[in-house]
Amino acid sequence: MLCIHHHSTDPYFNIATDEYIFKHLDEDCFMLWQNDNAIIVGKHQNTLAEINLDYVKEKDIKVVRRLSGGGAVYHDLGNLNFTFTRTSDKEDMVDFRRYTKPVLEVLQGLGIDAKFEGRNDLTIEGKKFSGNAEHVFKNKVMHHGTLLFSSEMKDVSGALKVNPLKIQRAWYKIGSKKGDKHKQSPQRTAFAGSVYSTSS
Repeated sequence: MLCIHHHSTDPYFNIATDEYIFKHLDEDCFMLWQNDNAIIVGKHQNTLAEINLDYVKEKDIKVVRRLSGGGAVYHDLGNLNFTFTRTSDKEDMVDFRRYTKPVLEVLQGLGIDAKFEGRNDLTIEGKKFSGNAEHVFKNKVMHHGTLLFSSEMKDVSGALKVNPLKIQRAWYKIGSKKGDKHKQSPQRTAFAGSVYSTSS
């Protein structure tokens, strides 16, 4: 598996890179990357329904559409993204547990009691800190995800229109071995992205 850690924080370049690797590289890949000051919207979303346009313009927040579905997410340098791309002959390629497993193993090795919950979330004590999304084309799957550790929550809540069904009254950032609990009441969680596995 090819492992890539590039240092660009340009969301346009990074989302294009994610898609290029998925569509043009035959080798399975794992990539770590960060976007600075951006909203990434899902493939099927109405962008204007997801963002607070005046706030986005005022803060010069870039808005980019990704290849995968799922919800809109705010990215800054307090968030780390990861992507797995994999070729498979199997029909059942959508498997969030498979691709989040190596991420959980690393976090648990650092003493963080992180768990997989729901359809595609990673949590600490029931509080979401990571969301994941996948896209399948022919015999390839792309799985990418987010890891919130120190995002500006005022920008998360200011830039995104809050869906009442997704409001949470507490969230976690990963700042120490055990995780630092920060109560933001109410706040929208910062994730709905994607994740992958190193085993074939």
